[in-house]
Amino acid sequence: MVIRTIITIVFIVVCVALSALVLMQEGKADGLGAISGSTSDTYWSKNKGRSMEGVMIKLTAVLSAAFVVLALVLNLTLF
Repeated sequence: MVIRTIITIVFIVVCVALSALVLMQEGKADGLGAISGSTSDTYWSKNKGRSMEGVMIKLTAVLSAAFVVLALVLNLTLF
């Protein structure tokens, strides 16, 4: 019973962190630049993995995987 409480608390923290992280990210739409056919091949677009945005994208993937795993674990420990 104690382990279920701990997992539930971790699940809530992951949910809040995932929600905040998704809201902090910028949109992926190109906007009006896509109409003219211009590409955004800038230094920042090529090195997104090293930027703060790249870190947020990777952290979003990790937190979403943790969300799914914790949801399954909490569902299995229900019985």
